[in-house]
Amino acid sequence: MARRSLFLPSRALQRAVKRNVKALTQATVASGKRVAAQQQKQLKEQRKPPPGQGDWIAGLALGPGGARRYHLYRPPGLVLARGETLPLLVMLHGCGQTGRDFAASTRMDRLAASGRFLVLYPEQDRIANLQGCWNWFARRNGKAEAEAATLMAMVDQVLQLYPADHTRVALAGLSAGAGMAALLATEYPARWSAVAMHSGVAPGAARSTATALAAMVGKRHADLGTPGPQGLAPLLVLQGTVDRVVAPGNGADAAQAWATALGAKARPPRVLQRGARYPMRVTDFALRGRVWVQLCEIEGLGHAWSGGAPRLAYSDPKGPDASRLILAFVQKQWARDVA
Repeated sequence: MARRSLFLPSRALQRAVKRNVKALTQATVASGKRVAAQQQKQLKEQRKPPPGQGDWIAGLALGPGGARRYHLYRPPGLVLARGETLPLLVMLHGCGQTGRDFAASTRMDRLAASGRFLVLYPEQDRIANLQGCWNWFARRNGKAEAEAATLMAMVDQVLQLYPADHTRVALAGLSAGAGMAALLATEYPARWSAVAMHSGVAPGAARSTATALAAMVGKRHADLGTPGPQGLAPLLVLQGTVDRVVAPGNGADAAQAWATALGAKARPPRVLQRGARYPMRVTDFALRGRVWVQLCEIEGLGHAWSGGAPRLAYSDPKGPDASRLILAFVQKQWARDVA
């Protein structure tokens, strides 16, 4: 005897299933279009110049770590004398940011317009890191060094294509950008006039994801090894005292390790405050009368760019102006390089 099917859907049920499948398909397609439109909107926003005058020049660099996009800010109305070149400041954004976000938050372009220097904003690829973080910690598998080499290729490209002075190149970064700045400064010490770390993990404290997480909560310490004969560039460290992402002790650890490697000694700290902004405790580390390392511990600052633009992520307008502090520190080194 032939077996009967235990369930034979009615025509009405079949039609209902077809309608549901069609509706689901249409919804999926519509959702895909919305996601694509949102991505296009984000890409357009990313490429849009930040507020202010000047040129926002897009570029792409290739290196061992793959391809990375960048933007170069060029001040408006530049008239260069024959053979004149301009200093270059490289700005490395933090996790969850783009180069444009970082430019808008730090407002470094305004200072570049009046100070006549170029600003390079490298862009991390989300394929390389889903959170948009620089992979400064991935040293056991060589990913960090490969990414650093790609960033150096980017700097070299800019030096070749634009009137930038290869003897006056400085580097600054926030959070993961600070970690990558420290790696670049130790891997390529002769290339930098000065380095600034804002809210970053102490250099050499991590070599993997697990050790990076431990370092961020203060369970690991700086390890610079033995600096080569070229030494290290002068370092500025800015760190908030109520940072809940990177333990505040990382700032002092980074400054002390850097100073020890250079042979610089700490001077008595001083407290500075401008108006109603957060006060900061400043410690200079000097050698033969020159300040090689400066530590600025900012009271009440969390994980954010101090003195940054209001209403932006990772930006706190109540802090002292980190951009001006960095520029003042860097310009002293540029002046020495010219001399």
